[in-house]
Amino acid sequence: MSTYRPKGRKIFLYDFELQGVRFHGSTRCTNKRDADAYEKAKRVEEADQLKEAARLGREPLTFGLAASRYWDQVGQFAKTQNDLWRAIGWLQAEIGNGRRLAKIDSTLVATLVTKRRQETTFRIEDGKRVERRVSAATVNRTVTEVLRAILTRAAKVWQEPVAPIEWRKHMLKEPQERVRELRADEETTLFAALRPDYHAVVRFALLTGCRLNECVTLRWRDVDWGGRQVWVLGKGDKLASIPMPPTVRALLWPLQGEHDEFVFTYVAQRASGDRRRGQRYPITYEGLKTAFRRDVKTELTDYRFHDNRHTAATRVLRACGNLKVAQRMLRHADITTTAKYAHVMHDDVLEAMEAASKRGAATRNPDKSPDTAEPETAIPLSAQEVKGA
Repeated sequence: MSTYRPKGRKIFLYDFELQGVRFHGSTRCTNKRDADAYEKAKRVEEADQLKEAARLGREPLTFGLAASRYWDQVGQFAKTQNDLWRAIGWLQAEIGNGRRLAKIDSTLVATLVTKRRQETTFRIEDGKRVERRVSAATVNRTVTEVLRAILTRAAKVWQEPVAPIEWRKHMLKEPQERVRELRADEETTLFAALRPDYHAVVRFALLTGCRLNECVTLRWRDVDWGGRQVWVLGKGDKLASIPMPPTVRALLWPLQGEHDEFVFTYVAQRASGDRRRGQRYPITYEGLKTAFRRDVKTELTDYRFHDNRHTAATRVLRACGNLKVAQRMLRHADITTTAKYAHVMHDDVLEAMEAASKRGAATRNPDKSPDTAEPETAIPLSAQEVKGA
């Protein structure tokens, strides 16, 4: 075996050659037997990689190169490119840019998920800095889903060998999404705290249930005044129309002329690069997130921009009581997704149950059972009647 321990060191090293290629490094072992076993396994591993390289006609792809290629082809064009950039950077640091894709297996994925779950984030709640563990949803979005996307593209598009991984086993269970509705008094607080140039885009979200990205990417060409509808590019890049009632029309009409292409704009507070102070520019995804977090979350600590969508759905459902209408507005493919808003009909059900109870004989008097006959009133007999009996 080609293992040895340099003078003055405790760890054995390996050094061998296969097909004219030299391999050397640390065995991470402190005794000869373990070092020889490590070197033997390393020989098998490198021999397999050389065979694969010969089959492909090139060296197998490393994770660092795969991550960079994925960013160039997919990531930089994603709607959430900033979040994706951070997620890819985290994976590169943890996996190592030099690791071959074929060596990313289920064991490594489980290790990555565990490490991410142990990390903490900080947020401001009631004016205080609070430390919390990373949520299951964040782990799924920033580790498992991103890594799966990279490896899937490597296998199906770049024809690279990757290890089989059962991704479902690594997805953490997420709590059911809450349905947070904005109360009337909270709506007053929200707009009092929010910058005036962001009022229109937030009101649009409250009226239509559009997602954040659907709001900021809305262009004037998407507004069909004559057809009384607005076209949005939703999840999965699916184009869909949303009815434009008079309230939405009244909101959008005065915004014409503020920008030639985009509907929603903001006023630059200071000059920066090509921006001039006092000029209007299109509201961006990250810009709206930042403005909402800075202005609103300090006043409504548990309210997110996505809750505007929840609010729009619950208000429409409460007004009409028809779950199919809410499904159409939110553009849900499956009505079971919309069913989480059914709680808003609780009061209607309660009133109907009460009305029904007043009509039924069984519940007119809850202290008496309708199938039990009323007892006859006992009348005392006179002395004469007793004698005659």
